[in-house]
Amino acid sequence: MHGSLRGTVGGAAARAAVLILIAALAASPARASAQARASSPPSRPSAPPGPAGRATEAADSVAVAAAVERYHRGLAAGDSAAALVLLAPDAVVLESGEAETRAEYASHHLPADIEFARAVSRSPGPVRVVVRGDAAWATSTSASRGSFRGRAIDAQGVELMVLSREPGGWAIRAIHWSSRSRKRTP
Repeated sequence: MHGSLRGTVGGAAARAAVLILIAALAASPARASAQARASSPPSRPSAPPGPAGRATEAADSVAVAAAVERYHRGLAAGDSAAALVLLAPDAVVLESGEAETRAEYASHHLPADIEFARAVSRSPGPVRVVVRGDAAWATSTSASRGSFRGRAIDAQGVELMVLSREPGGWAIRAIHWSSRSRKRTP
């Protein structure tokens, strides 16, 4: 999270990787569903149309937003285990022009992200959630102010998290952070 303040080297590659991951996650359930329809009699859709389907979609959106919030609470509390339990084993974290596996993130950036989250005040904006079958993505903005490692921070950030539905709930498969210094008005 804090590292994205260092620059945007590799930003295009990171955006491309996130888009490919989203497309793969979103296409997999659809492809499997299309193959199942071709080889078997028609079945009931996963979310029934009408009020019941909207309730299921709303519940999924709430659950995805809650997983994202639990991740941020883990960082702010300095609880690396609480943050890591939400990351899928094959999760990727994209920040500062780098892509890290879950294990690399746990040993490299996570401690600094926790330090940053504890040192700097974060004002989150609204979270927008899209659910497509067993895949979901959440986008949000935030403003961060404070001091980190002797440096004044006044930044605007954006976040993208890609999640998948697992037997134990929603798991974070990818995180992408980007931020910039906020323009000061005279």
